[in-house]
Amino acid sequence: MNAPFLVNGVPIVVTIDGPAGAGKTTVSRKLAECLGYRYLDTGALYRAAAVLIMDAGCADSDVDCIRRILQEKTIEYRMTDAGTADVFADGERITHRLRSPEIAMAASRLSALPVVREALLAMQRNIGRAGGVVCEGRDMGTVVFPDAAVKFYLDASPEVRAKRRYLELAASGSLPEGIDEAEIERQIRERDEADRNRAIAPLRIPEDAWVVDSSAMAVDSVVQHMMERIASMAEIRSGR
Repeated sequence: MNAPFLVNGVPIVVTIDGPAGAGKTTVSRKLAECLGYRYLDTGALYRAAAVLIMDAGCADSDVDCIRRILQEKTIEYRMTDAGTADVFADGERITHRLRSPEIAMAASRLSALPVVREALLAMQRNIGRAGGVVCEGRDMGTVVFPDAAVKFYLDASPEVRAKRRYLELAASGSLPEGIDEAEIERQIRERDEADRNRAIAPLRIPEDAWVVDSSAMAVDSVVQHMMERIASMAEIRSGR
């Protein structure tokens, strides 16, 4: 890992928000590697919660059941030597289940529930407390880390995001039978609508975020652009 990037002698928190399929996971991992930081995929935490809740048979409306499961069960986020993350739910490795469309849609629904958000908010803030972390999600810069030193909003067209997700699922062998790009695009548009209109922590662009449209950009170009922005911010803060 590279030596940690410091601003005035301390590591910072970088947030990357954006809709599903915009490339947040890939970009965040590479950016964290360039900065010598840890990488936090908060969406994975919500999907892990969705796995626990669905496996327990809790209805979305059964707040008591959901609260009990999240209190009794554990979600563990472990960084690997390769800089990726493994997620465990109640001791069982569930990383391979987290990218399925079913779990993604369930996580979007459940993330709108106060009982779920409250349970995971403290966990996320604890991980980022010491800085030196790139956090990606949908409300990182608006709710979880509103005072983050650098905020990005990564976007892409629904068509591009659907193609990326289709290729990702196909490459990993996780593509459900009968699912094509058109269906994934429909699900993405449906999820966008749900994320933007939920009552609690809706998906929106943080006021002080840099917006990056990755529709026609390669991953390395996006990361380079972000690194330049971070370096520029560091120079301003250090008075250079």
